[in-house]
Amino acid sequence: MAGRGVCGRRGAGVRIRRATGRDAKRLTRMVRSSRAYEGPHAAMVAGYRVGPDYIEAHEVYVAVEGGGEASGANGGVGERVVGFYALVLEPPELDLMFVADEVQGAGIGRLLIAHMREVARSAGIESVRVVSHPPAEGFYRSVGARRTGTVAANPPAVMWDRPEMTIVVGEEGPR
Repeated sequence: MAGRGVCGRRGAGVRIRRATGRDAKRLTRMVRSSRAYEGPHAAMVAGYRVGPDYIEAHEVYVAVEGGGEASGANGGVGERVVGFYALVLEPPELDLMFVADEVQGAGIGRLLIAHMREVARSAGIESVRVVSHPPAEGFYRSVGARRTGTVAANPPAVMWDRPEMTIVVGEEGPR
């Protein structure tokens, strides 16, 4: 897969580490530049910011390639962030999940969901709510999420209805 770097084979060469405040700008840039939010969806992420305070308050993890094992402790020198997720523990919700556009389909999302399940399981959580961007519903269903309803549009912030789903922590999704 050209242009996919080391993670071209189902997430090979990618590791997940806890995000630090130093990651905030990279995560904000990933959210704001996501092609999933182009066109009519652009307004939703235009001013979005993943700040150091948000990272400290929630379980935020980044998928990275490169940099070696030791680099995780220093905020990712030499690493390339290829995705991230944020898990809110109370009430349990997958608040954010993004995979870099250039590595979509390389298994990074599945790695992040598997990791999120482990973090949730360790915290004693049985299920996690997901309010999905409509185009991402198929991905969440592919990792075992079940549709539970619809969250109505909330103008001006969100102009469209969104699928509401649940990921049962102890279950694995389809492969």
